[in-house]
Amino acid sequence: MTEKILRSNIESSVRVHGQLLEACLPAMIAASNALISAYRAGRKALFFGNGGSAADAQHLAAELVGRYLRERTPMPAVALSENTSSMTAISNDYGYDQVFSRQLQALGVPGDVAVGISTSGNSTNVVEALIRARNMGLYTIGLTGTSGGRMRDLVDTLIAVPSGETPRIQECHILVGHALCDAVEQAMATSSSTFSGSQAGAKG
Repeated sequence: MTEKILRSNIESSVRVHGQLLEACLPAMIAASNALISAYRAGRKALFFGNGGSAADAQHLAAELVGRYLRERTPMPAVALSENTSSMTAISNDYGYDQVFSRQLQALGVPGDVAVGISTSGNSTNVVEALIRARNMGLYTIGLTGTSGGRMRDLVDTLIAVPSGETPRIQECHILVGHALCDAVEQAMATSSSTFSGSQAGAKG
């Protein structure tokens, strides 16, 4: 029984990953180009999501601020779920729906990139932040599942994983995120002498 469960999960994940390239590559290229343009202009990326998507937001921001594979100058990126005092204060005073929108209003500037992550595409606080971002002149990227949900009509670029299953979507989101980080890092390496281009070892 256990083997069957484990095998089923892995086989399901492999199937979705096999469809990812065809379904999402054009959107990934657009997202990469937007991030590269923002960094070349001295702007930043702001990531946000709930639960596992909050963990993905923090993970990807860390890859950009620290490094993905190459020694380089840090690139500014913020995960809006990191500050628990801000999160709880805004939730208490304005409601959880505004927890990302209000932070984005404080931290975002035109030319920044806002990256909303929601497996359903319907998380109200992510949707509210994307609406705010567009009104402020930020470029908006959404990472969702196959339907796109409400986010589909609210972002400049939608990366919609071809699955309706939350675990499969989340697994693909981190792969997509890593690919974007690699593309951005390599592009910046070719245009800046501050990048050594040397490969780092595997990280924990």
